Amino acid sequence: MSCHPVGWMADEMAQEINYTLLLAQRHLSLGGGRGKDGAPIITFPEYSGFGDLLDEDFQNVVTYLTSIPSLDAASIGFVIIIDRRRDKWSSVKASLTRIAGAFPGNLQLVLVLRPSRFFQRAVADIGMKLHRDDFKMKVPIVMLNSLSDLHGYVDKGQLTCELGGNLEYCHSQWIHHRTAIENFAVTVKTTAQMLQKFGTDLSETELPNDVQYTKDLLTTHTEKHDKLKDELKLAVQQGTTLLGCIKEQAAKSENHKLNPDEMENQTTVERLLAQLDETENAFQQFWSKHYLKLEQCLQLRHFEHDFREVKVSLDSLMDTLTFLSDIGDCVTRVEMLLNDLNTLEEKESLEKAQLHALHGDQLIQSNHYAVDSIRPKCVELRRICDNFTNEAKKKYDILSKSNQIHKEHVSLLQSPMLWCESGVYLLASQAVDKCQSQDGAEAALQDIEKFLETAKENQLSDLKNIHNQYELVLNAEVKVCAVEMFEKRQVSLKKLSAKQTRPVQPVAPRPESSPNRPALSKTPRTTGPAPGKSPPLSILGFINVSALTNTTKGLLCNWCVLTDPVFFLPRHIMNELIETERLYVEELQSIMEGYAAELDNTELSHLIPTALENKKDVLFGNLPEIYEFHNRTFFKELENCMERPELVGTCFLKRKEELQIYEKYCQNKPRSEALWRQCGDGLFFQECQKKLDHKLSLDAYLLKPVQRITKYQLMLKEMLKCSKNQEGTAELEEALATMLDIIKSVNDSMHQIAITGFEGNLSELGKLLMQGSFNVWTDHKKGHSKVKDLARFKPMQRHLFLYNKMLLFCKKREETTDEKPSPSYSFKHSLKMSAVGITENVKGDIKKFEVWYNGREEVYIIQAPSMDVKNMWVSEIRKVLTGQLEACRGIQCSTHSHTHTHTHTHTPLPPPPSSSMHQSPTVPL
Repeated sequence: MSCHPVGWMADEMAQEINYTLLLAQRHLSLGGGRGKDGAPIITFPEYSGFGDLLDEDFQNVVTYLTSIPSLDAASIGFVIIIDRRRDKWSSVKASLTRIAGAFPGNLQLVLVLRPSRFFQRAVADIGMKLHRDDFKMKVPIVMLNSLSDLHGYVDKGQLTCELGGNLEYCHSQWIHHRTAIENFAVTVKTTAQMLQKFGTDLSETELPNDVQYTKDLLTTHTEKHDKLKDELKLAVQQGTTLLGCIKEQAAKSENHKLNPDEMENQTTVERLLAQLDETENAFQQFWSKHYLKLEQCLQLRHFEHDFREVKVSLDSLMDTLTFLSDIGDCVTRVEMLLNDLNTLEEKESLEKAQLHALHGDQLIQSNHYAVDSIRPKCVELRRICDNFTNEAKKKYDILSKSNQIHKEHVSLLQSPMLWCESGVYLLASQAVDKCQSQDGAEAALQDIEKFLETAKENQLSDLKNIHNQYELVLNAEVKVCAVEMFEKRQVSLKKLSAKQTRPVQPVAPRPESSPNRPALSKTPRTTGPAPGKSPPLSILGFINVSALTNTTKGLLCNWCVLTDPVFFLPRHIMNELIETERLYVEELQSIMEGYAAELDNTELSHLIPTALENKKDVLFGNLPEIYEFHNRTFFKELENCMERPELVGTCFLKRKEELQIYEKYCQNKPRSEALWRQCGDGLFFQECQKKLDHKLSLDAYLLKPVQRITKYQLMLKEMLKCSKNQEGTAELEEALATMLDIIKSVNDSMHQIAITGFEGNLSELGKLLMQGSFNVWTDHKKGHSKVKDLARFKPMQRHLFLYNKMLLFCKKREETTDEKPSPSYSFKHSLKMSAVGITENVKGDIKKFEVWYNGREEVYIIQAPSMDVKNMWVSEIRKVLTGQLEACRGIQCSTHSHTHTHTHTHTPLPPPPSSSMHQSPTVPL
């Protein structure tokens, strides 16, 4: 059997006509015999009801039979044998007429066994002579008198027994085989279509963005694959059974051979089985690739999830290390700090990070499809671990030296420390009222000069050697502070002794303890003196702190922290904020002068890469604007907060608008990094780095602004920890919230610039309030425009952007540019917030909520990754809707007031729309 009849039978005949009944009546048959040259033989056996057969049924049956032989056999032409020995001439004429008018194939020869009765034979002879031309056949029509005449044209071995031949033929068995072959052909086609559809579905499947949905998708696809594998097995079993039945005919006896039609049936079944096997192999190869992709996707989602957890843990560990002091005033304190440092180094976070980076290396080596996403994360983890190790080693070295000096020079330090304490006690004990007179001032001056002469006796000169050796001794600087205190007091007393000044209200200090005995427990610091008592003088009252050197000022702060940590810890943090700000400004200056300005240097123009020409603004962004703001304004204002740390919150709030410039810088950062990757290895940058004596290349310094804007909120958090219930706490809290909001805005803007396909102007949509990835289902009242929208049993992966005026639905795509992955968001749909409503709770999943449009004509069921994310989004959407409602009410009130100015009557506004449309709280607008 050829390849063409199977498809034709499956598509047309087997689906439209019930051939079993027509073929069973045996108006004509294809017994499998062949003519002398291999032409297929179709027999019209004697059948009394042939005349009752409808022309349409006859045409369909004969067309079906002529389609069975192979194309080669059919091209030779068919031999028609019409057996009308017991019939009339009218039957012969009707048969020839039908064949002439409806036979679809090529004819080679028509053999007619004429009626055997004498009268009918005579009529047939006459009729044939008269009507031969009416049949319009181009092939011979041979009238035969007997079977022996027939055997002269066709070999007996090709004829069935009713025609005097010995060809074995069972019509019912023939029908059974034909039906089985056609059913098997339909099964093969249906199976192939199912596999093709499943393959198409797999290829169009979007990879999920979280672990659970990836697991669910992998399970669903595997179940469908296993079900199709079972269907394939059943199809193969069906074909194998059919082939066995055909081969049984040849196994009946040694001399039995299959006729040509049976041979073609066998060939057809074998070909269908081969086709089924080929389809299965192709599908299995595709499935193996798809399954590997899903498994790798699941590995990637696990890797990303674990990376985020490890990254948070590492950042927390790094913050803890950053704020771990490397200054100790005694052996016990230093050993405690060393113990804390060892505890940090023993944390599991570092080991987990290293193991996770190693796991990422294994994924890369296994040819994972997301190598460009995995490799940067591994690099980031190792970078943080190295930074932690280096920073921990620095602190360990400092603390170890501090511990050593405390242990080895404790006796040497004891005398200077007592001297410093005695000096501070002396200054605090001098009565201010007595110093107002010239004699009193001179007496106080003599006491100070005598005390300073005792410095050598207390081995203060040896401290300098210790300081030079270790560079970490605070006591030497404390000594300098004490000396400066005396010098300041001396200047004041000399002025008093030289010229009498107007008396001032005396405030006599009362020393709390003697320097010669252990200090008593500290008295609580109050905001003012107790009734009837004068307040004690602080040692800072005798020092002009702003006139001290930076080192002295910082060390004095450290010394004071040990005396009164509640009062001085904020100053310690403030000092660190100012020092890091100063370093930051210096680094920005080095970038502007050492790189940006050098781009205009004609002596280096030959070294500038071609890709960098006219792209200075791309590489540096608005860094000049950031530098000018910090250098001219912000750094100076932070310095002014040194003596009053409680004002630092106000400082940040005052400049919150200027700090928005970081948003523009971060938005430009991807373009800057792409340009750096093109030309960062050029000689120009190497020469500039060499001149600046920088250990790191420019790209590391261009990352400083991103790091700095995230550092402020950490400092403010630490300031809040030690400023609870103090002056300026409310401003600090508001400043912290402001900085976190700026960081969020910067992060959101980085996503916003990746939106593609939106035809409007994003800047006209108002402020970007929220953005994030969700699973989204649709359930629209007005019906579905596309078949794919019907009954979405699996969610769409959508990235949502919430603005004041619009909600955007985008599809996240991972794009790779310059070997670096970057997300983009393809715009899909938008909803105007003026026509949006929200339903907070959806049955079946507490993480779902509904957003509906135009009275629920469009309904979007949105599933958040967590309850916290859902609550934040629901709250923010409600704020937008409530704000719009209040704005509408305000317009109504304004219009109403203008209309009724002269009547002085007031009509109450209608109540807000009811939110009881659903079981859960709803805000319609």
